[in-house]
Amino acid sequence: MTINIQLDAGAFMPEYAHVDDAGMDLRAPKAITVPARGSAVVDTGVHVEIPRGYKGEVKSKSGLNVRDGITSEGVIDAGYTGAIVVKLYNHTDAPRAFERGDKISQLIVTSVEHAQLRQVAQISGGPRGNGGFGSTGR
Repeated sequence: MTINIQLDAGAFMPEYAHVDDAGMDLRAPKAITVPARGSAVVDTGVHVEIPRGYKGEVKSKSGLNVRDGITSEGVIDAGYTGAIVVKLYNHTDAPRAFERGDKISQLIVTSVEHAQLRQVAQISGGPRGNGGFGSTGR
């Protein structure tokens, strides 16, 4: 699969760091600080043309999540060609600064299957029924 990419001035091309990586790194086009217990929005300046039948997922980088408490999440639908905007969340008590070019998140492209929806009077259920949120134990 080939994905067309357009870059705004100062934006970085997404890239796989390793041949077997699932995600392409997205980089900050300018310096930004995510406040303690706050968030910041980063316009990456990267536009993607995702083919029909696929979606883009903006996912946290595991190192930023585990070491620095920085997370990000989002979906990019096929047909959207605006810039990828990443919202970074800081779950720590200290601000986190990023310099221009720092990796801030990753883009994963996966296939999408649209389900056929059918309204019924009652769901047949399953072994768990409506048990959730800890119903399987520790």
